[in-house]
Amino acid sequence: MSSQKGNVTRSRPQRHQNTFSFKNDKFDKSVQTKKINAKLHDGVCQRCKEVLEWRVKYSKYKPLSKPKKCVKCLQKTVKDSYHIMCRPCACELEVCAKCGKKEDVVIPFNKEPEKTENVENNLRSSHRRSCRRNENFWVPDITAEIEHDLILLFIFTYLVANLFADIMKRNHNNMENNDLND
Repeated sequence: MSSQKGNVTRSRPQRHQNTFSFKNDKFDKSVQTKKINAKLHDGVCQRCKEVLEWRVKYSKYKPLSKPKKCVKCLQKTVKDSYHIMCRPCACELEVCAKCGKKEDVVIPFNKEPEKTENVENNLRSSHRRSCRRNENFWVPDITAEIEHDLILLFIFTYLVANLFADIMKRNHNNMENNDLND
């Protein structure tokens, strides 16, 4: 046994070995999983970046439902999971936003999301909500095969509608002829 007292070396290899690696989107094809997989971990040191990537890879990453409180400015402005500082504080102090240590930041924060937030603040609330809905709206890719099926469906509906119109005309003409004969 590997946990025996004084037994430093193991006498056998690992019992169970996976033949293929874990895929976090194999069964979970949700929009949230796609967003998590596409997320860029910026403003963190190398170690924290690897930890966050491990969490994403093995489906352990859980996005925040509401903003957390920043440990520096004490405002609810932390919008990234597992971070302890908001983006402006981490940029100003030049520290990792996750661990708070003064280490080299692998990917610096991008300034563009803050600009879009400022633009959103200037909009009316109803327009702001509709913009956010449109951002979260996901449109599936339409392949050539689906396009072909849609064209056939359109032609079929057109033919059925014309056939129905012809039947209605014949019934109407038959009813007029019956009225004249009576």
